[in-house]
Amino acid sequence: MNISPISEEYEGAIAILRFCRPTERNPLSIATLDTLEQGLERIRNQPSIKVIILTGTEDVFLSGAHIRELTTLDPQTAKAFSEKGQAITNAIATNHATTIAAINGYCMGGGLDFALACHIRIASTTAVFAHPGAKLGIITGWGGTQRLPRIVGRTLALEMFSTARRISSAEALKAGLITQIADPVLDAATVLAKQIISTS
Repeated sequence: MNISPISEEYEGAIAILRFCRPTERNPLSIATLDTLEQGLERIRNQPSIKVIILTGTEDVFLSGAHIRELTTLDPQTAKAFSEKGQAITNAIATNHATTIAAINGYCMGGGLDFALACHIRIASTTAVFAHPGAKLGIITGWGGTQRLPRIVGRTLALEMFSTARRISSAEALKAGLITQIADPVLDAATVLAKQIISTS
């Protein structure tokens, strides 16, 4: 059975896009990128949607690019893959709706880039953040090198990029990467979304 990597749920003026392949650690595969791009486009055509919540399942928000797929790319397809990721993060950042990342667990690599593109980020107590590219000999190409230093400062961003060190939700809150820690994080994001809608 071909199950979509993202579920789309609507609650009034709130759209919830949930990454739902936890057994694969919610990778940002080509199929996931295509599905997310289509979902964001549908929402862009619905001005009644005021808030978009991105979240994951079980203990994973997003684990980043699908490494096995990356190894099959040639220079031309790698460029297209990078550009698609950039276009999607920009679509998140510039959407007419407020975008909230409800980070329920591991938020790694390209997944962190997607969270950084959101207007607001909140996380569960067990959330973990990292850019592991240094261990793989690669660096993110989806805007993280620009957005992370702007949010947490150049020093911490450089350390995260250079060492692949993981930071906890507590450290992320202290650094300004997230605005609150809450469990269940999706419930907290929904409450926040309703507050945003009530004042808009």
